[in-house]
Amino acid sequence: MAADNDKDAHKLDTDAVDKYKVDPFKPEDNKAGHLLEESHFSILFPKYREVYIKESWPLVKSTCDKYGVRAELDTVEGTMAVKTTRKTWDPAAILNARDLIKLLARSVPAPQAVKIMEDGVACDIIKIGGLVRNKERFNKRRQRLLGPDGTTLKALELLTGCFVLVQGNTVSAMGSYKSLKEVRRVVVDCMNNIHPIYHIKELMIKRELAQDPSLKHENWDRFLPHFKKKNLSKRRKPHHITDKSKKVYTPFPPAPEKSKIDKQLETGEYFLSKQVKERAQKEKREEERKEKRIEKMKEREKDFVPPTEDRNERKKRKREGEGGEEKEKKEKKEKKEKEKGEKKLKRTELEVR
Repeated sequence: MAADNDKDAHKLDTDAVDKYKVDPFKPEDNKAGHLLEESHFSILFPKYREVYIKESWPLVKSTCDKYGVRAELDTVEGTMAVKTTRKTWDPAAILNARDLIKLLARSVPAPQAVKIMEDGVACDIIKIGGLVRNKERFNKRRQRLLGPDGTTLKALELLTGCFVLVQGNTVSAMGSYKSLKEVRRVVVDCMNNIHPIYHIKELMIKRELAQDPSLKHENWDRFLPHFKKKNLSKRRKPHHITDKSKKVYTPFPPAPEKSKIDKQLETGEYFLSKQVKERAQKEKREEERKEKRIEKMKEREKDFVPPTEDRNERKKRKREGEGGEEKEKKEKKEKKEKEKGEKKLKRTELEVR
């Protein structure tokens, strides 16, 4: 028997046979029959998704029926539910159905969400709401993930082979497990202030290196770019800057600072009595008060000091005043002459009549 098994093992050691291929699970593979107990999953969906989910529910129900899973929609409570039945032949189908209703609740289109029921397709719902506290900063970084007209997100989808949707405080992704890992790394780093363009460049280089069979078993770190973070504008400045300039070396330590008693001994205040000290303090206070009073008086007198004017400015003002008076006199004379002329015309008209 052992010899027969060895012969079969040698047959499998060929390039034609893919030993790591996972065959799809079919109804014939479930020899045990129906499941022992019922599994049930339900999830809430937002109000704005109600109309779309109602329209696309027949598609969801028909796909779940293929795997023997019952799908229920409750618009009153706003919930979607999936259950196993006696016809369920795939034990993993209920988990895929749970992911299906999760994706529908997170605004993923129904035709795309239905693909989660297939083998080899997984999903990841990344929560980004708690990664950034400031709301403005959060909106900017989320927009950075999308890029201008969604170009950054499209490039990420092409390189990873995943479907990515940014909606509110979550990012929904669908694809293989390896590519979902890359998407999660890009999204989390983007919310931590690392631009997604760096990861996109890295993914492009990896894609080219994967096509070269000679580099299959080598380390790719030497080909990948290493970006260093530089924030020179926001560099922290110390409060106390020490002078690091070279000083003349002296073997003796610096002289200690003089205490209050040493200073009093030098001036002779230490030997004075309390009464003399109090008098000296009062005299100092009075002198300070006098100085403050003099300063205040000077400030008050400034308002009453007349501004200095030049003689030329006075002459100009007088000329302007005289010119204005002459103009007024001329205007009055002209008015009087007009009135006299009008009166004469009226008289002549009356005489003619």
